[in-house]
Amino acid sequence: MTLPRHRHQRWLILLATVVGVAGTARLGVWQLDRADRKIERQALLDARRQLPELTAADLARHPDEVDAQTQRRIRLQGRWVARATLFLDNRPMDGRVGFHVVTPLQLADGTAVLVERGWVPRHALRREDLPPVKTPDTEAVTVVARIIPTPSRLFDFGGLETGPIRQNLDIAAAARESGLSLRPVALLQTEGPPDDGLLRHWSAPAVGVDKHHGYAVQWFALSALIAGLYVWYQLIRPRRQAASHVA
Repeated sequence: MTLPRHRHQRWLILLATVVGVAGTARLGVWQLDRADRKIERQALLDARRQLPELTAADLARHPDEVDAQTQRRIRLQGRWVARATLFLDNRPMDGRVGFHVVTPLQLADGTAVLVERGWVPRHALRREDLPPVKTPDTEAVTVVARIIPTPSRLFDFGGLETGPIRQNLDIAAAARESGLSLRPVALLQTEGPPDDGLLRHWSAPAVGVDKHHGYAVQWFALSALIAGLYVWYQLIRPRRQAASHVA
């Protein structure tokens, strides 16, 4: 290999190394920035949980009001619409797999809101054998809950879902199926009668800060690896080889 060509190759390797180190380091910084924003979001949600309870009159009626109410506590009265109860599948709780029970609560003004009431176990062999859930619909009930943007979601396999068992539940689709005028939010019930058979061991709301910290560590580690490989193969190793030839 001629000397000019060798120098040209070394400059190309150096350029690729600089681009790789800078690019991966920048991605690490970007992940840290996302983590900082998630930390601020987490602090905001935690603070909202300490605010006074909202009432039915406060509950969002328009989608642009939802974000400001997310994770606020609420207490309201209404009647369960038992016929529209749905079961969200593959929801774990306390190490077991089961369903989240979702029932619309009809309010005094005629509108309704989806309530994720709690968890029930799934039949070990026959998924379609749904457990009985006590849902009194002839008298008003008081629901204490946290406001969430939508019922809990898992990976969406696509396709139209029908029947009482669902993977996910879209508020607009639930409104069309039930014929109810649903508010653009959902509720996560935190208190309920002890005899309804539902578990409510909900996890504290988290926005995924640790995930971004983990990604940042991976990008910085890759950046350091690229730099280390360059130093070894382009600086240290050639000098050692040259020294061994001289010796």
